[in-house]
Amino acid sequence: MAEATPSPKLPPSMPDGVPGPIPKAKDLIAAIRTYNPGVDEALIRDAHDFCQQNHGVQLRASGEPYYGHPVNVASILIGLHLDQASIITALLHDTVEDTDVTLDDLQLRFGDEVAALVDGVTKLGKLELDSARTQQGENLQKFVLAITKDVRVLLVKLADRLHNMQTLHFISRRDKRERIARETAEIYAPLARRIGIQKICAELEDLSFRYLNPPAFVSITRRLQTQREHTAPQIGKMSRAISERVMAAGIAARVFGREKRPFSIWRKLERQAITFDELADVYAFRIIVDSPEDCYRVLGLIHTSWRCVPERFRDFISVPKPNRYQSLHTTVIGPGNVKVELQIRTEEMDRIAEEGVAAHWRYKQDGYAYDSVAGGDPLEMLKPLLEILEYGGGPDDFLEHAKLEMFQDQVFAFTPKGKLISLPAGATALDFAYAVHTDIGDECVGVKINGRTRPLRTSLNNGDSVGIIRGGVAGPPQGWEGMVVTGRARSAIRRLIREVERQEYEKLGRAFVERLLRREGLKGTVVLKDARKRLRLKTNKELYRQIGRGQLRTDKFMDALFPGRADQGVEQINQRELISDQTARFYVKGKGIKAKTPMHFAQCCTSLPGDRIVGVTDGGKGLIIHTIDCEMLADYEDREEDFIDLSWTPQAGTESASVGRILATVVHQPGALAEIADAVGRSKGNIMDLKSLTRASDFFDMSFDVEVSGARHLSHIVAAMRACNCVVSAHRARATSPDFKSSS
Repeated sequence: MAEATPSPKLPPSMPDGVPGPIPKAKDLIAAIRTYNPGVDEALIRDAHDFCQQNHGVQLRASGEPYYGHPVNVASILIGLHLDQASIITALLHDTVEDTDVTLDDLQLRFGDEVAALVDGVTKLGKLELDSARTQQGENLQKFVLAITKDVRVLLVKLADRLHNMQTLHFISRRDKRERIARETAEIYAPLARRIGIQKICAELEDLSFRYLNPPAFVSITRRLQTQREHTAPQIGKMSRAISERVMAAGIAARVFGREKRPFSIWRKLERQAITFDELADVYAFRIIVDSPEDCYRVLGLIHTSWRCVPERFRDFISVPKPNRYQSLHTTVIGPGNVKVELQIRTEEMDRIAEEGVAAHWRYKQDGYAYDSVAGGDPLEMLKPLLEILEYGGGPDDFLEHAKLEMFQDQVFAFTPKGKLISLPAGATALDFAYAVHTDIGDECVGVKINGRTRPLRTSLNNGDSVGIIRGGVAGPPQGWEGMVVTGRARSAIRRLIREVERQEYEKLGRAFVERLLRREGLKGTVVLKDARKRLRLKTNKELYRQIGRGQLRTDKFMDALFPGRADQGVEQINQRELISDQTARFYVKGKGIKAKTPMHFAQCCTSLPGDRIVGVTDGGKGLIIHTIDCEMLADYEDREEDFIDLSWTPQAGTESASVGRILATVVHQPGALAEIADAVGRSKGNIMDLKSLTRASDFFDMSFDVEVSGARHLSHIVAAMRACNCVVSAHRARATSPDFKSSS
């Protein structure tokens, strides 16, 4: 197999090796001068000496002097051809945290730019993923804020983490090694991929894989070694054949091979549930040419010389990835019936593929700096994380949505005007609406895909043209969050839900307060000021929200309004009675008085119009609705004051649809599901989801989620299903059903 071109110089300390010699200042300067002849040699030498002097006798776990770590981090950044300020920041990045040096010291000696970068790296702290989840989210929020001010902060941090991973085997505690490897795999490697630095991303993934799943790592590396020995002749023949055909066509090109990385192989085996022998791209050739036109010429030569695998062709030149990756990918059947992937790109495309945003530091008229014309906005790939930070709510939500955003492959769709929108694979039309603009997502009521009206939950394919139908809506319909896969859309939907709920809680709380004041013969809200002070609440709205949510009980509010009231034997007011002045889908205590309040259906039971229901006030969540037979109500037996008897209004079953669950045993025979679907459809039901719970040779136990108007409608559908020849039994899933939770 032809040798790949050498990667930029990396530190000599590698896994299972001994620490190499620490680069001297003259070594760093010589390496920088190869791409930046105007480097300030005195400043680099000063930073190197300052680092060595201040870290003094500090040692790393490997036993080498600590200052070797920042020097090796600087070497990694030199390999990426970064600017002078980044190199100096790498040399000094640990001085503020681990020595007596202050930011003021750095500012005086090395300038404002370096001091600001070191401050950004220092403030990031540690993203310890086994700490409290809220702390994880807060740390990641700080991280994103820091790197969006200057992307070089992220580049220094990635180089810092890469060197730490290269020397991780020197840490004796296994749990600590696994923690560092896990946060590398979950945070740093995805961020490196996000900004296109593939060479760092790939090495971080492999090093993490080595410590998180040692048996799999060893198994794959051994299989690679064995396959390398068996396929070397065929790969060598293929390499020579490609070179000969390209040269014969008069196209200047470099041809070299690459082997798929262990972690990349493992991820593909898991995702596609295939064996190692079924992999089509263990080996790949890169063909580097001078221009995009030559890329397509070479593609034609390849496809006319060897049989191609049609579903394996991808054109990332015409439609680049979000991190600006460009290349032509195709897979052909080579000598010996070996599948070989080819990547065809220009020199510039190859640099961007390997180095991402780091590929755009170069000489301009005013010196060596980031070329925004060639590279675009270096923070463009991080904008979805900024939007999640804006809309994602608390740290927990941010952590969940940010990881979701960073870990997915891409699909490309277009607006009706031809604007390209990149989304994660599996994204829906609703994700597309939120990707265009948050307001468009909030107001989305329908969608047209390739000119045809489709459900909002429809998954998009590459090349789809998507038109969004907008309409003013007060809040997201129930179930929207389950229809999206992007962190951006989920965070925006949750923000909208929180806003709508906040307004409803305020309305409910205001009604409670006004009723209480009327009972006491008081008018207006001026009298609330003293009560708020006693309750340590700043505004009336905050007071209303807490009462509406159930976080502040009305008797406690009255005690704050009239201090000493409890001692005087004043009658306590039942909060359940106060709800009766509002309006909603439910009757309260059978009195026929409607009540509008934020309510949530419990996940442990399926309440349908027509069922006997009860509401339970749960602090911070509003009113939780259960069926009267729900086994979870046993947890509230000692909290009778929190129960509110409810019943459905006549409009509940006509103005909106509900989803009921049916458990059925079905004969294993052709056409069984078609017969059931026909029976449900004739009963005016709509199957929303179905699952196979258990399977035998002759029968299936299945669950059907069916859209219905109420409990009686569901009973009719159950009867229709029982009449089917293929159905042995069918019944509604109840909260007490042994199969209910397993099928939820």
